[in-house]
Amino acid sequence: MYAALGDVAAARAAFASLPVRDVVAWTALVGAYADAGQLGEAFDLFESMQESGVMPDVISWNTLVSGFARNGDIRAALHLFDEMRLSGVEPGVNSWNCIISGCVQNARYDEALGIFGEMCESEMPDAVTVASILPACTGLMALGIGKQLHSYVIRCRIKLNVYIGSSLIAMYSECGEFGYARSVFAAIEEKNATVWNELIRSYIIEGRMNEAWEAFRLMQENGLQPDTVTYNSFIAAYARAGQKEQAYKLLSDMVDIGLKPNVVSMNALISGLHHHGHHVDALEAFRYMQLSNGGEAKGWALLGNPIQPNGTTITSVLSLLTDLKLDRLGKEVHCYALRSGLTSNIFVSSKLVDLYGKAGDMDTADKVFQGISNKNVVTWNSLLASYRKNRKPEIALKLFPGMLKSDVIPNLVTLQIALLSSGMTMALQYGRELHGYIRKNWPDGYPTALASALIDMYGKCGKIEAARLVFECTVEKDIATWNAIMSAYLLHRMPSEVTNLFKYIEQSGIQPDSVTFIMLLSACKQEGSMEEARRYFYSMEDVYSIQPTLKHYTCMVDIMGTAGLLEESLELIQKMQFEPDGCLWSTLLKACKLHSNLEIGEKATKALFELEPNNTSNYMLLSNMYANSGLWDSTEAVRVAMTEKGLNVERQCSCLYLGTAVHAFEAGDFSHPAFERILSTWKDLSNRMEQSGYPPQEIEPYCNAEADPLSCQHTERIALCFGLISVHSHDPIRISKNFRMCLECHSSIKFISRDMNREIFVSDGCTYHHFRNGACSCGDMW
Repeated sequence: MYAALGDVAAARAAFASLPVRDVVAWTALVGAYADAGQLGEAFDLFESMQESGVMPDVISWNTLVSGFARNGDIRAALHLFDEMRLSGVEPGVNSWNCIISGCVQNARYDEALGIFGEMCESEMPDAVTVASILPACTGLMALGIGKQLHSYVIRCRIKLNVYIGSSLIAMYSECGEFGYARSVFAAIEEKNATVWNELIRSYIIEGRMNEAWEAFRLMQENGLQPDTVTYNSFIAAYARAGQKEQAYKLLSDMVDIGLKPNVVSMNALISGLHHHGHHVDALEAFRYMQLSNGGEAKGWALLGNPIQPNGTTITSVLSLLTDLKLDRLGKEVHCYALRSGLTSNIFVSSKLVDLYGKAGDMDTADKVFQGISNKNVVTWNSLLASYRKNRKPEIALKLFPGMLKSDVIPNLVTLQIALLSSGMTMALQYGRELHGYIRKNWPDGYPTALASALIDMYGKCGKIEAARLVFECTVEKDIATWNAIMSAYLLHRMPSEVTNLFKYIEQSGIQPDSVTFIMLLSACKQEGSMEEARRYFYSMEDVYSIQPTLKHYTCMVDIMGTAGLLEESLELIQKMQFEPDGCLWSTLLKACKLHSNLEIGEKATKALFELEPNNTSNYMLLSNMYANSGLWDSTEAVRVAMTEKGLNVERQCSCLYLGTAVHAFEAGDFSHPAFERILSTWKDLSNRMEQSGYPPQEIEPYCNAEADPLSCQHTERIALCFGLISVHSHDPIRISKNFRMCLECHSSIKFISRDMNREIFVSDGCTYHHFRNGACSCGDMW
C-alpha cells in the first residue's frame, strides 16, 4: 500500500517491523524503490535479500528488471536479465514483457523490436506482449511487422481486447492505413473510451475533423463520456493548425464539464503553437500553466492548482527557445529543470546540449552531455552536430568512435553529421570508411539524404569523380541530390556543369527548389555572367513560382558587388521586400573592400554594427578594408573598439588528417611533437622561395600568442609542412582552416605546389582551394 502511494520511507518502516521477511515482502520493498526511480537502492536491497538467505523468484527478478527498464536504463535491465538466467531462474513471458515495455516507454523502439525477436526464439508472445510491442511498430512506422502481429492475434485466437485493439488502431492510423484502423475498431466487441479515442485520433490524423466530431458524438450516444485524452487530441489538432482560439475554447469546455486540463493538454497546446509559429502564445502557455488561475487572462479558465511541467513540456519549451535564440531564457528553464529533477530525462538533456551548442557555448554543452548517464543516439547527435556547427568538425570526428564504443548504434542523422564533418575537415579516409559502413548497412541502395552527404564529402575532399559516381549510382534522386552534385561542381570551379545539369532538370520535369537557384546564381558569379544571373533570378517567380528569399538577394548583391556595381547593389537592397540581415551587409562590405569603396563600405558597416554589434568578423572586415586603403589610424581605431567591447577573435586553427587521425595546429600552440621538424621544413622551403626570387614572410607570428588576432597566423603553412613530412609524395595533402587564407599564404602554397610537385587542397571556411602546378582553382579570387 505504501509503495503504491509513493511513500517509500513508510514502506521501509513497515518492512522493518516484520518478524519474518519472506520473498514476497522483499520483492514488495524492491518494487517500492524501483517505482520511485531509486534504482541503486532497489539493487542494494535485492543483494541484501540474497545475503539474508532469501532467494529471489521470477517475480522478484521481474520487479527489478522492470524497474531499470521503465527508468530508461535498458543496458542494466538486459544485464540483470542475463544474471537471472545464470542464477537458474528461467524467465517467463512476463520477464520479456518487462523489458519490451520499458524500451517502448522510453521510446527505444529499435531495441524493443530486437528484444521481441529474441523472445520469439524461446517464448510464445501473449496478449500483453502484443499490446506492448505494437507501439514500437507505430514509433518506427513498421507497418509490415504490425500486420504480422495482427495476423498472429487472429491465428492464435487471442481476444481482440481494448489494449490490443487500441494499439492496432494507433499503429494503422500512424502508418496511413485508415481503412484497417476502422476495421479493427468495428471488430472490437466491448469498446471503452480508449478505443473511441483512438478512432477519433485516427480521423484527426487523416484531417477529417467532421468525422472526428461525429465519432465524438457517437461515443456519447454509446454511453461513454469523453475524457481528458479525447479533448487533448482535438486541442493538439487545432493548435498544430494554428487555430489557437478553438484550442483555447476546448480548454474552457473541459472545465465546464468537470474535466481538468492536465500536463498533456498543455504540452499539446505548447507544441502545436510552436509548430505553427505562435511563439509568444506558446511561451505564455508555459508561464500560465504554472500559475493558479493564470490562464484566465487567455480565457482558458485553468482553475485550481498549477499544472506541473514534465519532461515533454521542458523539451518543447527548450526547442522553442533554441529556435528563437533566447539563450538567457533557456538557461532559466535549465535551472528550473535542475530544481525539478527533470534533467535526468534523456530528451530534456539532449535538447539542453542542442540549446547550448546552437548558442556557441560548447563548454556548457559538453558539461551537460558528460552528466548524462543514459546517453542515446539523439544525445550524441546533438553534441556532434553542435561541434560541427561551431566550426569544430574535427572534434565531432574524434568523438564518433567513442559513440560506437559506448554501444550506441548510429542512425541516419549521425552518419550525415559525420560525413559533413569529414567534408569540412577534408578527412577523405574517414569519409571512405563511413561510405563502407553505409554500403554494408544499406546494400540495396542508401537513402537520398546519405547520398547527398556522400556527394558533399567527396566533393569537399577533392574527389569530384567519386562524387559524380555516387550521384550516378543513386537510383532515386530527389532535388537535394541534384543540388548536392551542383554544389560539388561549384567547389571545383565547374560552373558550366551546373548550368548543364539545370537544363537536364528542366527537360526531365523535375521541380527545382530555392536551393537550386542559389547554385545557379553562384555558377553565374564564377562565370562572371551578370545577364544570365538576372535571367535566373527573375525566372524563379515568373516560371517556377518560387519566391526569392533573402539568400537569393544576397547572391545577386554578391554578383553585382564583385563586378563593381556597388551603387546598383545598394539600390537592390533598398527595393527588396525583406529587411537586410548581417549576411547581406557583410557580402556588400566584402565587395567594397575588393573595390576600395570606403563610402558604401562604411554604410554597410554601420548597418552591420546595428544588427550584430558583437560579431568580430565585421570588425575584421572593416579593419582589413582600412588597412588595404592605407588608413592605419582607422585600422587602429577598429582594434581599440574591439578591445573596449571585450570582443575576442576565435583562435585560428588548421587541421590535417592522416588516415583517420586528426592533427590540429592552433595559433599560439607549438606543442605538436613534430614542431621542430615542421620549422626546419619551413626554413628549407623559405630558402627555396628566396632563391627563386620570391621572399616569403617569416612563420614566427604563429609561435607568438600575442600576435595581432586580426592578422593571419599562417597555421595552414604549419599544417602543410607537417603534410610534406607525413603524407606520401604521391598522395594529395588536404588541409582545413577556420579562417580565410591571407594573400601571403595563398602565394606561398601556389609556389610550393609547383616546386615540390604536390597536389594540395585547402578549405578555408570561405573558399575551396585546389593547388596544382603553381595555380589555384579559385583563380586567385576568394
